[in-house]
Amino acid sequence: MGKALSEAYPVCRDTFIEADRALGEPLSRLCFEGPDDVLTLTENTQPAMVAVSTAACRLLASRGLRPAFVAGHSLGEYSAHVSAGTLAFADALQIVRRRGRYMQEAVPVGEGAMAAVLGLPVAEVAQACAEAALGDVVSPANINGGGQVVIAGSREAVARAGERAKARGAKRVVPLPVSAPFHCALMRPAEQRLARELRALSVRDPSVPVVANVDALPKRSAADAIDALVAQVSQPVRWEDVVRRLASEGVTTYVEVGPGSVLGGLVRKIQRGATVVHFSGPEDLGRVEALLS
Repeated sequence: MGKALSEAYPVCRDTFIEADRALGEPLSRLCFEGPDDVLTLTENTQPAMVAVSTAACRLLASRGLRPAFVAGHSLGEYSAHVSAGTLAFADALQIVRRRGRYMQEAVPVGEGAMAAVLGLPVAEVAQACAEAALGDVVSPANINGGGQVVIAGSREAVARAGERAKARGAKRVVPLPVSAPFHCALMRPAEQRLARELRALSVRDPSVPVVANVDALPKRSAADAIDALVAQVSQPVRWEDVVRRLASEGVTTYVEVGPGSVLGGLVRKIQRGATVVHFSGPEDLGRVEALLS
C-alpha cells in the first residue's frame, strides 16, 4: 500500500519518511511489506490510510492540481483536513492512532456489531432500529447512498434491527467484520477522550472548504472543523448528504484518493452524470492530469 508512489515520486517518499518520524516507528515498511495481520490492526490501519492518502494528495498538489472542495468518509475526513491544511500531517497520524485505540476500548470486543442494510430507505432503517432497540443501542451509522445504510450498536440489537429491516422489505442485511460498533452512541466514551486531544492541537482554517460527515456542511474555520471531527465519533457518517451538498455547490468532477474505490462507486449512484476518477498509484496519474488539465 503506497509503495509504488513512494518509489516513483520524491514527494511521496518524503511523506512516508515524515510519517515514520512522526510515529517513531517504520510505518512505511508496514505499509509496503506488511504483514497484513499487523497492518489491519486498527491502530496501524488508521495512520497507514492517512499516510497513503496524504502522499497521493501531495503529489497532485505538486502537479498544480488543487481541489475546490474536499471531503472524506469517516477516517478519510482526517486526510481531507491534512490536505486542506487544517491539521498538521504529524498531528493527524498521532491522533488517528489514538482514535482507533479509543474507539476499540469503548466497547469490549464481541459486544458490538455493524451490518449493512441494502435496498431500504434510511427512514425505514431508522424505524427498524427504533423498534429493535429495546433499551439497547442500535442506529444508522453510515448513510452511504445507493440504497446502502450501515447500522451499528450492541450485537443483539443489531441482529434484531436486521430482522426488522428485512420484514420492512430490505433486500439483504450483511453483517460486517468489524472490531467495534463505530459511529453510534456506544462510542461516546471515545468521543470524550478524543475531544480533549483534538482541541489541544494547533490547527488552521482550511485552505479549501471541507464538507463534514456529521452535517454535510462545508467547514471553513478551524474551530468548526474540530467540532465536526469530535462529533463524528458517535454520530452517523452522512455520505449521501455530503455528495448532494457538493453537487449543490457545482461540483461535477471527483478524484477519489488513496486505497480502494468504494466511494467513487457511491458518488456515481448518488450524483448521476458525475465524473469520477480514482488515484492511488503512478498508473493513475496521467488519467487524472488529463481529466483536470
